[in-house]
Amino acid sequence: MNIRVYSFIFTLLVVNLWLTSFNVLSTEVGSRDIEVITPEIPIELNRENNLEQITSLPQHDEDAKVELASEFVEQAPLKILKDVVQPGELKELSWSAGQSFSGKAIKPSVLVVRGLKTGPTLCLIAAIHGDELNGIEIVRRVVRNLDPMEVNGTVIGVPIVNIFGFTGNTRYLPDRRDLNRYFPGNPDGSAASRIADRFFTQIINHCEYVVDFHTGSFKRNNLPQLRADMNVEKVREFVGHFGSVAVLHKSGHGKSLRAAATREGIPTVAFEMGQTGSLQEEYVESGIKTIDILIRNLNILKRFRLWFEPQPVYYGSRWVRVNSGGILISKVEIGSKVEKHDILGHIINPLTTEETEILAPFNGRILGIALNQFMLPGYAAFHIGISSDTYTMIKEEKSQVSEDDESDESDDELDDETEEPENGESLQAGEEEFH
Repeated sequence: MNIRVYSFIFTLLVVNLWLTSFNVLSTEVGSRDIEVITPEIPIELNRENNLEQITSLPQHDEDAKVELASEFVEQAPLKILKDVVQPGELKELSWSAGQSFSGKAIKPSVLVVRGLKTGPTLCLIAAIHGDELNGIEIVRRVVRNLDPMEVNGTVIGVPIVNIFGFTGNTRYLPDRRDLNRYFPGNPDGSAASRIADRFFTQIINHCEYVVDFHTGSFKRNNLPQLRADMNVEKVREFVGHFGSVAVLHKSGHGKSLRAAATREGIPTVAFEMGQTGSLQEEYVESGIKTIDILIRNLNILKRFRLWFEPQPVYYGSRWVRVNSGGILISKVEIGSKVEKHDILGHIINPLTTEETEILAPFNGRILGIALNQFMLPGYAAFHIGISSDTYTMIKEEKSQVSEDDESDESDDELDDETEEPENGESLQAGEEEFH
């Protein structure tokens, strides 16, 4: 028995010495063996050999190809904003937004995380409208908490795009223009066009995916939701990585950042949540969790994936307007599901005892809601997302409206990310709409 034990131990030692001499371990991936070099001897990655090895995998094994690509192919340094960000580095840069009235250069902060391995470039931007604060803190926390050594690809964060509006606590630029109506910009155009051109050229052209954070505007509160052009295949695929957050199909104004970037082949969504003028911690935390899911599902971080309920997608929406003046008292909460003829709220006349009910005109979900405030007839109070079946029914009803009827489907839609006042004047809630 002792001789057998000694013989077995001797055999193990011989095998171990043989493996050590070759310094190679074999591990099975899919249906073939891939050589993995042990870390005892540092080597320089050979991109061509690795890529050849990856592409030779079976055609159906796309997940294995992505996995191997991120494991083997090291990123090159990123040249951006006249600087270089090395793999495995988090660097704070700045982009040139223009000049102040005194001629001083305005350079908002840009946070860049460059991972060691290849992967997508995700851009997170906020405060195109200067008084929308929730996105600013989401971008800052998400990017600051990333470890570059664990990242595959690149994450670029711009917490404040409209630094002029932010410092002035206003939605607009100093000339009262809405920056989100001037993309991709013009280097020889208006002040807004020049700022848009600089941002698009210096930042957006480096992105493969873009999340543009917004809030409700003009005393309105928005349920966390994505605004996305679901007619674009790349956008639909991108939206599928966000988990179970609600999606509202909108092509967006033609000169919004979202529309301009999408036209350039960069899938872009607007992520709406909360209201202007204040930082709402519950929305910030919710937004961070959603972006964490996105980052995992894009394989930017090697973490486990979570499966969620299917995303509710709304291919249409309508604003319910008040028909009498007074103080709005809402009876429903943001995110509530409503049915036709449900009471959404009341308009109270403060000078009399008169109360007017506001009823839901169809089934749907409350995506946006005006804060309780004074309203004039025609003000928009409740934004209802419409299911596909209900949306089809409404369109059929509208097709039967006589030609002399002034009502129009687009007039019932108010897009917070693309609003702009006419002739430089600010708007009140529900006073005008853009689509």
